[in-house]
Amino acid sequence: MGIYTGIMVYVVTWWVVIFAVLPWGNRPPAVVEPGHADGAPEKPRLVAKFIVTTAISAVIWILIDQGVRHGLVSFRD
Repeated sequence: MGIYTGIMVYVVTWWVVIFAVLPWGNRPPAVVEPGHADGAPEKPRLVAKFIVTTAISAVIWILIDQGVRHGLVSFRD
């Protein structure tokens, strides 16, 4: 896998994982303040979710890279 293909695979993987990680641990507030959405999370913890997403994406990317290097996955077909 070339460098540009590797970067693009990582970016796509990161975006798929972030959408899977975003709902983790979200709880709506007990009392909704005026002007706030009813379903908005009380503490979204976005920085922690970005870190978790980056780590999970790195592991998935390494697995994909190894699969390409060993011929289990091919982008040429």
